[in-house]
Amino acid sequence: MPDGNRSALEKKEMLNRRRVLLIAFALCVALASFAFGALSSEVWIHRDRTQEAAMEEPTGEDATAVATTGAQPTRQALAVAPVTPGAYPYPGPLVTPTPSVIPLPTDPTPSPDELAFPLVKSQIATPTLTPSPTVTPSPTLTLTPSPTPTPTLPWPPTLDQPGDSKLGLHVQWNNSPEIMEFVRRTKPPLVKAVGDFGFLAEVREASPSTVIVARVEDTFRLEGDPAEAARAYVARHLDIYLLHPVVDYWEGINEPQMGDRMEWLAAFEAERARVMAEYGLRVAVGAFSTGTPEWDEFRRFLPAIEAAKRYNGALSVHEYDAPLMQRSAGAGLPGHPNYPHRGALTLRYRWWYEDFLQPRGLEVPLIISEAGVDGLVRNRPGPKPAGGWLDFADYWMRGGLADTPIDAYLQQLDWYDEQVRQDDYVVGFAVFTAGAMGERWRSYDVTDFLRHIATYIMVPKAR
Repeated sequence: MPDGNRSALEKKEMLNRRRVLLIAFALCVALASFAFGALSSEVWIHRDRTQEAAMEEPTGEDATAVATTGAQPTRQALAVAPVTPGAYPYPGPLVTPTPSVIPLPTDPTPSPDELAFPLVKSQIATPTLTPSPTVTPSPTLTLTPSPTPTPTLPWPPTLDQPGDSKLGLHVQWNNSPEIMEFVRRTKPPLVKAVGDFGFLAEVREASPSTVIVARVEDTFRLEGDPAEAARAYVARHLDIYLLHPVVDYWEGINEPQMGDRMEWLAAFEAERARVMAEYGLRVAVGAFSTGTPEWDEFRRFLPAIEAAKRYNGALSVHEYDAPLMQRSAGAGLPGHPNYPHRGALTLRYRWWYEDFLQPRGLEVPLIISEAGVDGLVRNRPGPKPAGGWLDFADYWMRGGLADTPIDAYLQQLDWYDEQVRQDDYVVGFAVFTAGAMGERWRSYDVTDFLRHIATYIMVPKAR
């Protein structure tokens, strides 16, 4: 066998072995999360958007890159709590792990706050753009450790046609040639752009099959007549929309804070879909933050889905978790049983499709327009405070998850890819983010290891 092929097979075998470690580690972390009592049936969310609105020109991909505290995973964190069938948010059957599965350093018993599963408060306040002073980004932002230099890796061969992977890319700013090289070589199923739209024509030329989703940065309140608000919203951005005809779907309000305004949001999105269709444009409705909406709230959003179906639109959601993307997989929602193939944060979308959309003939394309590791989910194990994947690097290494933090993150992205590939209605998921704009987003940036994503995830799944 040629050396090149042998090397590729060895790398693939190594990745498979690491996936086994990832599953074991994920189980351990999930079990840690359930060690401290039953949790109330409150709403899960990815971020406290009333606080995040403090940011200037909030993009909605609001998450703050902050410093790690050096917190270590511990053997105590692997303790198993009893499971109440159907209780929220416990996952399915728990298996007591043996300490030999993942050798972890001895550490003082962590506090209940360190071990709690990410339970988040209900969104009941009217969304406001006025920030709370307590959430002003602190100087600790500058303490985010510098990324370990990424080993140089040659690009894999360019795919002749798109592969089977559903991994796509969220791009804040096309500030590196690596971004377009990734698109040219892997032909990803999805590219999401926010603000920087100039490179999207090149994306379309390099990869005609790639679905392009975009959003104009804007601030918005859910108030007034929803139909009038939708018409005004479209009119405000129409020139930009028409300048970029390569965009397949335009998102609207990012990570909306519904509170008791879900009917308002549904009416707004339905009218936005109708007005955009008059100009030959399509929308992605929703753009819900991870962990939202709740089950009964989604029912009230169905008029927006009906409009999206009528005007060839899509549904968009965000899905994050931490310290591992798969930590909440298998967890139920309030008042509903656990399902091993659904989740409370990642894989939450399956509740909407299996319980609402498919039975009603409303299966529209799903765009997961943000996905990844985000430390802003609440009451989780791991370093605090934390932002993106880079802030969990030491935590993953101390847990023996992989040889490098990049390998650890690749394993999680590959797990998620394998999950969403099972659902034909999923267009793809956009890893947040490439081309990070400034310090605030640096711990999320994946630009420096796009070659690794291409080599170990995209190309092996080529047809």
